[in-house]
Amino acid sequence: MANSLEWINNNQGLIIEYGLNIVSALLTLIIGMIIARVIANGFHKVLTKRELDPTIVEFVSHMVKYVIIAFVVIAALSRIGVQTTSFIALIGAAGLAVGLALQGSLSNFASGVLIVILRPFKAGEYIEAAGIAGSVESVQIFATTLVTPDNKFVVVPNSSILGGNIINYSRKPTRRIDLVIGVSYQADLAKTKSVLEAVLTANPLVLKDPGVTVAVAELADSSVNFVVRPWVNSDDYWPVRFELMQAIKDGLDEAGIEIPFPQMDVHMDK
Repeated sequence: MANSLEWINNNQGLIIEYGLNIVSALLTLIIGMIIARVIANGFHKVLTKRELDPTIVEFVSHMVKYVIIAFVVIAALSRIGVQTTSFIALIGAAGLAVGLALQGSLSNFASGVLIVILRPFKAGEYIEAAGIAGSVESVQIFATTLVTPDNKFVVVPNSSILGGNIINYSRKPTRRIDLVIGVSYQADLAKTKSVLEAVLTANPLVLKDPGVTVAVAELADSSVNFVVRPWVNSDDYWPVRFELMQAIKDGLDEAGIEIPFPQMDVHMDK
């Protein structure tokens, strides 16, 4: 007991120094944890306000939190005299090895982060990317899930999406329907144009502004081709397209205007 008291008396300065370092390390950990939580919550609120996919919001906020905590732990260890240089080097080497082994996954992850930042699409929008067309169900860490019009569930790697063209059919409020209608060379072109314009005017879902386009576009091999280009709201695109195709056929039939079809005349020599 006496020896212990004597050792304490002889090393009071060292004990006080280490005690202060331990207290400082604990305060660093506590304050760092609080800061990490506050910053992560801030990221969560900002990303939620931007209406990002909940999976991405959770992932980004957690990633920010744990990165900050990692730095806080390293700072706390350095306060109590632990040599963090070699520790950081070890983590770096391990990270490099893991990175080389998971190049494809890291590429998908990086592409996912860019999708979050650039926002070329979001959940619920109809897009075409990587050769797949469908509604975006969710943007996940490594892949984006789409649901095709025939209800197929498709998982597309994020790197494949970001590596090619992305067509977003839902981002703009209106879309143009492009139709090509062929009529016979014997048809009255002015009458044909009038019939086509009447069909477009009769459809209540066709927008008045911008106006429709009906014009002769091509003198083809067996038909005179008209372009018919009305504008509709994006959600009405397919219903209006289907309605117009039937209404145009009925209108041309009623007006006695022939729609040519491929045919072959066979002549037999005796």
